[in-house]
Amino acid sequence: MEESNNSSEKGFLLLGFADEPQLERILFIIILLFYILNILGNTAIILVSCLAPKLHTPMYFFLSNLSCVDIFFTTSVAPQLLVTMNQKEKNMSYGGCVAQLYVAMGLGSSECILLAVMAYDRYAAVYRPLQYTTIMHPQLCASLASVAWLSGLITSLIQCSLTVQLPLCGHRKLDHIFCEVPVLIKLACVDTTFNEVELFVASAIFLIVPVSLILVSYGFITKAVLRIKSAAGRRKAFGTCSSHLIVVIIFYGTIIFMYLQPAKSRSKNQGKFVSLFYTIVTPVLNPIIYTLRNKDVKGAWRTLLMR
Repeated sequence: MEESNNSSEKGFLLLGFADEPQLERILFIIILLFYILNILGNTAIILVSCLAPKLHTPMYFFLSNLSCVDIFFTTSVAPQLLVTMNQKEKNMSYGGCVAQLYVAMGLGSSECILLAVMAYDRYAAVYRPLQYTTIMHPQLCASLASVAWLSGLITSLIQCSLTVQLPLCGHRKLDHIFCEVPVLIKLACVDTTFNEVELFVASAIFLIVPVSLILVSYGFITKAVLRIKSAAGRRKAFGTCSSHLIVVIIFYGTIIFMYLQPAKSRSKNQGKFVSLFYTIVTPVLNPIIYTLRNKDVKGAWRTLLMR
């Protein structure tokens, strides 16, 4: 019993890249820079979406929700990771690990659903432009955003609650960059077949189903765009949707690699770099992709600055 409770009493050793000190120092600077850019970029999108009347549309409503998710998602991982990378002993409290587990899982799941909702919004805008305002009315937009947030909360409560009940038998070394469900399952000293199956099913629901819906949506979008006779019109339609598609490919590609690939098939540091990508890098790319390629956002910023 004393050995089983050791992890909850003393916490964990979050190893990260401790075996490569030079790489760790470089990554510390990169993570800190990306975290600052994440906060600034996503906060800017939220502010401009709220303050510019021209951007009071379903697309920017969902984009501001995505920016909120990205800020909280990265904040649940980056500060603790930076603190741990500056420590020699790499200690992380048990309570901090559990809190990080619940928050990161919930927000990551919410982002999966939110990206699918944004694909549906683009489908309605391109495939049914005349009925767009009728289809994407404010009540539906609020309901879809609520579904994304609540679905993340529910799956987090279920998966993380099942994970924290697993006995660890004194195992304290987390060879990862943050507390994540697959990593904690590997530490358990009992049969984890049920947890692994449950995690795979939940991952399929939150990854494969949204990706399938997104691909179907973009199939209809492509069909509609090809019907446009004007070359300029086609470029504008593809430009509107391509930014969302880039985010989808980057985010889902890395997270599917982590959650649907057998852990044994990954090298020691592969999982760490993949997790680093979808928790730190992708949230920074969202504001860059959506603002640098978007004339409406740049125009709204100029108008607000002039005021």
